[in-house]
Amino acid sequence: MNIHHKSIQLLSIVLVFYSSFLYSQDRINGRNFATRSEVIAQNGMVATSHPLATQIGIDILKNGGNAIDAAIAANAALGLMEPTGSGIGGDLFAIIWSAKDKKLYGLNASGRSPENLTLQYFKDKKMTSIPAYGPLPVSVPGCVDGWFEMHSKFGTKKMDEILAPAIKYAKEGFPVTELIGYYLSGTSRRFKEFPNFADTYMPNNQPLEKGMVFKNPYLASTYEKIAKNGRNAFYKGEVAKTIANFIQSQGGFLSEKDLANHTSEWIDPITTNYRGYDIWQLPPNGQGTAVLQILNIMEGYNVKEMGFGSADYIHFFTEAKKLAFEDRAKYYADPVFNKLPVKQLISKEYANKRRELINPNRAARTYDAGELEQGNTIYMTVADKFGNMVSLIQSNYRGMGSGMVPPKLGFMLQDRGEMFSLKEGHFNVYEPKKRPFHTIIPGFITKDGNPYISFGLMGGAMQPQGHAQIVINLVDFGMNLQEAGDAPRMQHNGSSEPTDEKMTDGGEIVLESGFDYETIRALLQKGHKVGYELGSYGGYQAIMWDAINKVYYGASESRKDGQAAGY
Repeated sequence: MNIHHKSIQLLSIVLVFYSSFLYSQDRINGRNFATRSEVIAQNGMVATSHPLATQIGIDILKNGGNAIDAAIAANAALGLMEPTGSGIGGDLFAIIWSAKDKKLYGLNASGRSPENLTLQYFKDKKMTSIPAYGPLPVSVPGCVDGWFEMHSKFGTKKMDEILAPAIKYAKEGFPVTELIGYYLSGTSRRFKEFPNFADTYMPNNQPLEKGMVFKNPYLASTYEKIAKNGRNAFYKGEVAKTIANFIQSQGGFLSEKDLANHTSEWIDPITTNYRGYDIWQLPPNGQGTAVLQILNIMEGYNVKEMGFGSADYIHFFTEAKKLAFEDRAKYYADPVFNKLPVKQLISKEYANKRRELINPNRAARTYDAGELEQGNTIYMTVADKFGNMVSLIQSNYRGMGSGMVPPKLGFMLQDRGEMFSLKEGHFNVYEPKKRPFHTIIPGFITKDGNPYISFGLMGGAMQPQGHAQIVINLVDFGMNLQEAGDAPRMQHNGSSEPTDEKMTDGGEIVLESGFDYETIRALLQKGHKVGYELGSYGGYQAIMWDAINKVYYGASESRKDGQAAGY
């Protein structure tokens, strides 16, 4: 009896110790899926997908530059350090809050298709789609012109000072981070036989891997030309000639004239109000409109009561996404070539009609687009002590791009042209000098006309779904800025595409780890296909302005190698 009593006492001590141990491993504050606390600072904040790029942005701010200067400097560094998602061979979009003007500006710095390439060429070749790699999907890279547009309108430091840190790292080298090393290894297997790829990205003919120090003297030289002679050093002269001659030697059509004629466009962002918060996106040729459409549909449900991660929430969100993406497939394209019904698409009245199509108990196999009167990327954000905020996204598409690396320039060209449809009459059909449908979108939130959150989430078709989930996490589920990005994500794949692929089987929901099996079972009972994917849920950065305490909050999630930092 005495021995039994002592055994019970010992067991109790062990259990108390064990439970205390478990408790000590939990976060004291915040939800259990949050990887860390938010970063908080008074004078400025930079959040990018690479710590060294973040530090470059911080240094620019500390040395008197503003958010625009820091954004360009960090983006240039990312083109060097994260070539698997960005670079001057790609395009750029930005939403900028000007503290001086107290308003948002939108920049579309996406490039156009070659003037000498026609739809008839693809017909003659009996092609039903534009290939992902090689010279044919290459469109004019808009990134560099985007930098100079931002700089001429808002910048304060000289461009040679802004680009100096990236040039220094390109010459002296930097260590490859874990996730970027993983993608570089896979990319090297795909592109190692493409001309000039190994010369630029495979030192000693070996794939770059985690921890290896990488130098890119070719890119350093290209950046130096741009820093000294401006945007024309890229779009005219030696660099442009090298790009055009190389692409044409590979059987493509991009010309010096195409590069010389390129221009970016300042545009008005579009918005909808979601439960008192104004959510801002850019209009087509990007897909930001889908974010606003999803949120408009979801506003008709009591999302908070459903609860984060519930089967009902995932079901209604997925159906809202399907509806928005049917319109995306039909109506999102270059507005210069089409009269786009954007105002109707983001109206509350239209959302009410579309919401009626959703069966609360059953997944739809297919939806039609609404009948209307027709009319893998990097994301980063910067804020400064003056109150300016920059939401910027930049990409080559399909990770690193087309595989086309012009000789001795240090970068790969994008393959955005793959996103054109080859179906005559489609809004997004291929035409010369036309901007393709774009997946990359920057986001912004204002409250009562004041800046609140600059945010984005990279990752192809995941982006509108991710943006909407971030907003819902913040507004409906009350998460903080870091939790909103760290929370497990869902993604629906298989919707109709702007290339004219039609959804016929309802697609598939893929869920990150962290969702209960009971939720998955309930979704299966509603007729959803449920799967799992590794690493396809995007990468999030965000900065929030706290107007009461006059401080910035920063967040950068664990799915990338990035960092949010302030000073």
